[in-house]
Amino acid sequence: MRAGDEYLVYADGGGAKDLFSFKGLHAYADKQLWSALDAELCALKSDGRDEVNILDAGGGPGTWLRRVVTRARQLGFSRITARGLDVAEVQVNTARRLAVDLSDMPGVGIAFDVADITRGLPEQDHTIDMTLCLYSVLNHLHGTKLPAIAAELARITRGRLITTVRSAGSTPTIFVGSVDKARQFKLDHAHDRYDIDLIDGRHMSVGFHLFTAAELNRLFARHFNIEAICGLDIFHTRFIPDSRWNPSGIENDPQLGSVLAQLETRCATDPAFIDRATHLLLVGSRRQTSNDVVRLERPKSMKKICDVASV
Repeated sequence: MRAGDEYLVYADGGGAKDLFSFKGLHAYADKQLWSALDAELCALKSDGRDEVNILDAGGGPGTWLRRVVTRARQLGFSRITARGLDVAEVQVNTARRLAVDLSDMPGVGIAFDVADITRGLPEQDHTIDMTLCLYSVLNHLHGTKLPAIAAELARITRGRLITTVRSAGSTPTIFVGSVDKARQFKLDHAHDRYDIDLIDGRHMSVGFHLFTAAELNRLFARHFNIEAICGLDIFHTRFIPDSRWNPSGIENDPQLGSVLAQLETRCATDPAFIDRATHLLLVGSRRQTSNDVVRLERPKSMKKICDVASV
């Protein structure tokens, strides 16, 4: 329970009640990611779809799946089927607890399961409209398993895959709070192994690999039409003031925020900056065959998030 609550606060700002407040450490990236997810839901609805099927692979405490399901209800989908999975039982239990209200809504089928995506998925071929794999799930997986996982995600997807990963030039994370909770940490890039010693005496050793945009593109381009690859949060996290050091006068500066947003838009796909973002976002649509009847045109609003990167 402790680990689940710590992660919820770290990743989502504790946003169990207000799903769309985006107050977490990665608030800017969260807002940009949400724009992509919302655009896809709106595109499905405008295509006349009345039902939607969503999978969140590695969804942790279920925050993003609950956001998508809540928005789908608002848009008027009459039938929403959603499943979230995670390898950590504590995360799945947290997700189930927080999704009780959604589970009781007519037309909503939402479930959370303990599962390992490296062992395959039970979903039928080409049945998922929105396949999500967000925030470092792929970073934790051994590189030898990634091609099979990409193929499996493609197998079940009939609509779009939306994934985010930690980039090669990102700032450090210790997963359960700010880095000042760690006494020391070291990422061994040769073996993709991350060791963390927390100041409370706990030790964590996990697999972790940082992606470049080119790597991410290569991983999925065989199975998906890559519609977008861009950096999320190149500047915002680096400009967050620290109350222990910075004076209060610079804590809230709307003018700076506006300038940073312009820089983010300008540099999100720039080869000189993209790999220094906190996260990389990839949006891909399943490669179509002559038998496909579902329209998979790129939503115009997607262009506001990022253009397809030349990587």
